[in-house]
Amino acid sequence: MNKKLLFLLLVTISINKALTAQSLYFPPVSNSANWDTISPESLGWCVSNIDSLYGFLEQQNSKAFIVLKDGKIALEKYFGTFTKDSIWYWASAGKSLTSFLIAKAQEEGYLKITDPSSKYLGVGWTDCTFQQENKISILNQITMTTGLDDGVIDNHCTDKSCLVFKANAGTRWAYHNAPYTLLEKVITTATNKPINTYTASKLSLKTGINGAWLTTGYDNVFYSKLRNMARFGLLFQNNCIWNGEALLNDTNYISQMTNSSQNINPAYGYLWWLNGKSSFMIPTLQTSFPGSLAPQAPDDMFAAIGKNGQIISVSKSKGLVVVRMGDAPGNFGEVPTVFLNQMWQKLNAVICNKTNLQSLENDMDEINVFPNPVNNHLNISGLKNLAFSIEIYNAIGQVTKTGNNLNVIDISNLTNGLYFLIITIENKSKVLRFSKN
Repeated sequence: MNKKLLFLLLVTISINKALTAQSLYFPPVSNSANWDTISPESLGWCVSNIDSLYGFLEQQNSKAFIVLKDGKIALEKYFGTFTKDSIWYWASAGKSLTSFLIAKAQEEGYLKITDPSSKYLGVGWTDCTFQQENKISILNQITMTTGLDDGVIDNHCTDKSCLVFKANAGTRWAYHNAPYTLLEKVITTATNKPINTYTASKLSLKTGINGAWLTTGYDNVFYSKLRNMARFGLLFQNNCIWNGEALLNDTNYISQMTNSSQNINPAYGYLWWLNGKSSFMIPTLQTSFPGSLAPQAPDDMFAAIGKNGQIISVSKSKGLVVVRMGDAPGNFGEVPTVFLNQMWQKLNAVICNKTNLQSLENDMDEINVFPNPVNNHLNISGLKNLAFSIEIYNAIGQVTKTGNNLNVIDISNLTNGLYFLIITIENKSKVLRFSKN
């Protein structure tokens, strides 16, 4: 290639990059009310299905919901007395915010994620031996692999007596709140700044993501308005670059936040949940379930998920940020991935199913269960006369029912709660989640 052609190629690439960067809209930092919108009609969405989506969300105790398309507001809805100025908690969706702050503290030289946690929490912060404790690093805290026992009476408890040895750090994945909560002390000790001060200086002032950390019991919980959650999702849609300014320069850390951080639970990054992986685990269980976390969502979707369905869901390939605030949508557990999947299913109908990338072999994509939630009899649809076997697991990983070719399953003897139905056809499996009320 001659120099002239090479020059033209480089110019073309530069122009394309500039056009791509300009295609993503960022709302003003100083005025949260001034935010450009885009109509669902102009996007070619199936607007007749919007009411069904909103009806579902209202039925599931939602308070607020917003969808950004390339940064602009495509859908925004508030329920009951909740308004755009109402404040609500992020719950464990705030873990993603903590992951960002850890990254910033490392980038500024305050800490290294490979440091032992005791460097900032003090020797003896757990009830482990010195050798066991010394193996626990910040990296283990942000990947949920500390090896501390999540099966204690209160796994939110950060007292030394609650932080007991279960396995060597890095050898076991478990959704354990207490080691996560102690990351606040890691940050404040390392930076010598209060958590709200550090958050405001590194995030709020540059993006308009205003809010506050408050202590509730053992937990540190972030509170904000709905649009502030949406701003945070938009920041991560654009790889932590806000309107041309990089808030994080560590591209390796950014990548690890939203990619498999370990091989025990590939559906977990650095305090973010990941879709489209080969398997996933959920809180309280040591069972690995085959398939995607939320099959109705795009494969590249990653999400911050908190108690009672506080959700920030991002798909870069589709240019979407989806945020939900509210009360518990049902008996879906501490991290309601079933509700996340149902929400995307309803949203797919609005956007004419354009975001459903999941394609399972042997027609398994058409298999579903109804009703969900269910009382006594669970129906399986889409089996097309295929021979299959079923296993049902409860929320603590126990097999509660097995069988073959059961299109209708009697579950009247099961207690209320969250269950996992594994359907196997010719050595291929699909996991469906349902709740019994």
